[in-house]
Amino acid sequence: MTKHQKAQAKTEQAKGKAEETVGRTVGNERMTAEGRAEKAKGDTRQAKEKMKDIFRH
Repeated sequence: MTKHQKAQAKTEQAKGKAEETVGRTVGNERMTAEGRAEKAKGDTRQAKEKMKDIFRH
């Protein structure tokens, strides 16, 4: 996994988790859903990069 893509995936995951937590705390369903979506985006990016690594070796 390239360092840039790995960092971007981790950032998206952390940002999404934080946004989801804040949304849940204040009772904002839209913010909670956006946080879940951001976290899923990071998860997907990380999985894609891991698959690339598998096929490179």
